[in-house]
Amino acid sequence: MSVVTGIGLTPFGRLSGASTLDLMSRAAAEALADAGLERREVDGLITGYSTTHPHLMLSTVFAEHFGLRPAYAHAVQLGGATGFALVMLAHLLIEAGAARRILVVAGENRLSGQSRDAAIQTLAQVGHPTYEVPLGPTIPAYYGLVASRYAHEHGIADIAELAVLMRANAARTPGAHLTDPITAAMVGESKPIAAPLRLLDCCPVSDGGAAFVIERADPARPGPAIRGAAQAHTHQHVTAAPSLTAFGAGDSAARALKQARVGLADIRFAAIYDSFTITLAILLEEIGLAPRGAAGRLAREGHFSAGGAMPLNTHGGLLSYGHCGVGGAMAHLAETVRQMRGQAGPRQVPPPALALLHGDGGVLSSHVSLVLETSR
Repeated sequence: MSVVTGIGLTPFGRLSGASTLDLMSRAAAEALADAGLERREVDGLITGYSTTHPHLMLSTVFAEHFGLRPAYAHAVQLGGATGFALVMLAHLLIEAGAARRILVVAGENRLSGQSRDAAIQTLAQVGHPTYEVPLGPTIPAYYGLVASRYAHEHGIADIAELAVLMRANAARTPGAHLTDPITAAMVGESKPIAAPLRLLDCCPVSDGGAAFVIERADPARPGPAIRGAAQAHTHQHVTAAPSLTAFGAGDSAARALKQARVGLADIRFAAIYDSFTITLAILLEEIGLAPRGAAGRLAREGHFSAGGAMPLNTHGGLLSYGHCGVGGAMAHLAETVRQMRGQAGPRQVPPPALALLHGDGGVLSSHVSLVLETSR
């Protein structure tokens, strides 16, 4: 069994002057310190990718920069699902005996390290090079298509409540990018971005970094255990999606839960990818954490609040803690570990015994689910 023994997380926001490698190093050093380890004690390294430092061999570039000599190194590219895919790979490698102690790290100066136009152009390349990109859609436009279908079937007014909840959570979290209170009315009145999505339906672009130490379970070195991990991939491009209402999230989560030998009813904490309010609504509903069309209403009623039945993204999620690329979703895992340890300060919930995490890459095209259990 593999466990998470160290976490590192930088503030998210505009961190001018910090390079991608600097942010990764800050997070990695914090994770090692948290785990009580020296760099020489790490024998594996897994990184994501960076749009501002697009090196073909980012894992070994970081190893050189940070002073590691791993026996195993790997870099992964899976869009927004990458962070949890890194963790899943580390878990599988440890289970297979390929490494004993793995540093998982990602970071990017995505806000300060590139222009707005460059960021838009780079991310838009996720579209089909023949049937989508030449027509000029952006990432919000792709999600706007999904949101339009959702609105047709369920109505969309209530999903603003998800943005309100994430902002309230971020206000209690040191290092969050956005902390000013918002209301559902403010979400509905914010600048149109890609109908029906508005500015406050969208996550910010941030600088930041995150890292974890994942190692084979040892009673002397406790940490939350990774009990289940699964993926699902239904398509890459929106024009090839078999449906705009059902994606692979439910399948991925169900298989992770089955592997962990628990049911959805056993879960006491959720950390779900939330690049847009529509992303969060669809994932919550497809996984089964909310009925179809009801995620926003449940948020308004307090179901997903810290004191509710299913605390959700208590750090503020991508929508308010921020989104720095691969490290964005990794902040969800850092928060989950803090909650399980009882180290979440003013946003602490009853430490959950079981948590479900889910990441989404592309336009709801790639899915990674994790089930964590508090060490006994």
